Amino acid sequence: MKLIVGLGNPGSKYKRNRHNIGFMAVDEIHRRHSGFTPWKARFQGQTSEGRLGSEKVLLLKPSTYMNESGRSVGEAMRFFKIEPQDVVVIYDELDLPPAKFRMKTGGGHGGHNGLRSISTHIGQDYRRLRLGIGHPGDKKLVSNYVLGDFAKADADWLEPLLTQIADTCDLLAEGKDSQFANKMTLALEPEKARRNSKADASDKPVVAASRPAKAKGQSHIRQARQGRTPQLPSSGPMADMLKKLLGGKNNDD
Repeated sequence: MKLIVGLGNPGSKYKRNRHNIGFMAVDEIHRRHSGFTPWKARFQGQTSEGRLGSEKVLLLKPSTYMNESGRSVGEAMRFFKIEPQDVVVIYDELDLPPAKFRMKTGGGHGGHNGLRSISTHIGQDYRRLRLGIGHPGDKKLVSNYVLGDFAKADADWLEPLLTQIADTCDLLAEGKDSQFANKMTLALEPEKARRNSKADASDKPVVAASRPAKAKGQSHIRQARQGRTPQLPSSGPMADMLKKLLGGKNNDD
C-alpha cells in the first residue's frame, strides 16, 4: 500500500485557499481515476482507496487542520504498516514561483506547519511534492497570503498543473520520482525540457579521430621515415665514393 497525502484545511471556507493546493491535487487524482472508492471519514481525515499503475494506493486528506496533519498521517501509516519512503506528501511551497514544482525526499520542514507536524509523527524520510504558490514578498503578509484564495487568473496555470499531476501520478505511486518529474516538465515546460535535452547532448565527450598506433620502441622521427626510399646523390664527390662502395651502382640503377 502506498499513501498519497494532500495537505490543507477542512471546510468550505478554505477550499480555494493557496494553502489547500495539496487537497486540490489529491481531489484531482480522485476525480480522474475512476477506480477509487468514494471519500470516507477515516484516520482523522478523508480517505479513498484505489490503484495507480501497479500499486494499491490510499489517498488521504487530513481533517485535523494543517498544524496537526501528522496525527492523521501517522494513524494511517500504522494501520497499513506503511514505511515513510512509501508516503508522498503534496503541499504548497512559498519559495517556488506559481506553477513550478519540485520532488524531494527527506529534509526539514522549511517553516511549513503541516510538514513540521508530519515529521514529528513519522520522521523526515517521506517524499514530498512541492507545488509553488509564490511569496507575497514580506514575511508579515505570509499568513494572509496562504490563507487567501487563488485569483481567477491563477486558473491558467493551476488547472494544467493539477491535471498533469493526476495524469502522471502512477509514476509517483510506483516510486519513480525522477520519471514523474521529467514527464511533468515535458508537459508543462516543453521549452525547458528541450533546453535540458540539448545541454545533455552537448555534455557528451567528443571522440577524437583515431590515429595509427605508434610502433613500440620507435621514435617519432623513425616512424616518419618509414616507407620512404632514401635519395642518394647522382653526381659529385659523394656520388663517386658511393659508386666505389656499392660496386659501381648508383641510385639510378
